[in-house]
Amino acid sequence: MDLLDRQFGLHATALHLRSQRLDVLAANIANAATPGYKARDFDMKTALANVGTPPALRFRQPVQASLDGNTVELATEQTAFARNALDYQASLSFLGGRIQTIMAALKGGE
Repeated sequence: MDLLDRQFGLHATALHLRSQRLDVLAANIANAATPGYKARDFDMKTALANVGTPPALRFRQPVQASLDGNTVELATEQTAFARNALDYQASLSFLGGRIQTIMAALKGGE
């Protein structure tokens, strides 16, 4: 397992955390019209610094409060989702490249 940790480093952990964050942001978007729903998110830097513990979900503070108590601001959530999806893809691409390199090394550089 140490070999895998050395080869993949923080990118494997980041991929898992970004997947979790996509779920949180998708839940926010899905509940944009739910009265009283409180948008949640977590900070990736903090989550990566505290690997091994679940990310601390925090309620997002809205710029403009709604009358029904819902704190989801759709544009904010969609932007965060898109950015996180791009970061997820970047980590996935990096890991894919590392796996290809390891496979080539195992095959003897064919």
